[in-house]
This record gives sequence, C-alpha cells and structure tokens, in this order.
Amino acid sequence: MTHMKHWQDPVNALLGAWLVVSPWVLGFQDVTVATTSTVTIGVLLVAFSLGAISAPQAWEEWGEVRLGVLLMVTPALLGFSAIPAALHNALFTGSLVVVLSLWVLGTDKDYRGWWQRLVG
Repeated sequence: MTHMKHWQDPVNALLGAWLVVSPWVLGFQDVTVATTSTVTIGVLLVAFSLGAISAPQAWEEWGEVRLGVLLMVTPALLGFSAIPAALHNALFTGSLVVVLSLWVLGTDKDYRGWWQRLVG
C-alpha cells in the first residue's frame, strides 16, 4: 500500500463529488447551465484529485487551483449568478479547492520552488 502524500487531495476529491450531486441537493438542477457547469467541474476535480492521490505532481495541484477559480467565476461568466444556491455553492466550494491546492503547493518541499521563485 502506498502512502498518501497530501490529505488535501482526498478532500478535494470529496468536494468534486459534492459538486456532482449539489445541483439536486441544493435545488438548482432545473437551471441547465448551472447544473452542467457544476457537474463538469466536479467530475474534472475528482479526476485531478485522484491523479494527485495516485501519482502526485505539482501540475495536478495547479489544475485544481484553476478548476477552483473557474468554478468561482462561472456563475458570472455563464449568467447564473442570480441563483443564490448555485452562486454560493460555486464561491464556497471553489474557494476551498483553491485554498487546499495552494496549501499543498506552498508546503510540499517538492513543489515549493514556484513560491520561492515568485517571492525570492
């Protein structure tokens, strides 16, 4: 059995799974664009997270950061920011994904080079 490198990766996978079911749990499943974008980003987040669990690489964490940011801007870009449940779900879940992924990137000794180059 291999040792899991970052506890944040399974949490992000769970957040991705949440995104897949959240339109029905939160009641915005009838808003097609909100449902489609939320589920799609959720599936991609699960895939990136599972990849990061099985074969950790910095690019997977960066992919999760991008997905989190995309999730947060999607309501405005696709015009469903007037749906409170979809908007709050996207903002809250997206911010958690970004924070967790940046946490890994900032604390893993194998990934820290990007931060040192940025501030150094």
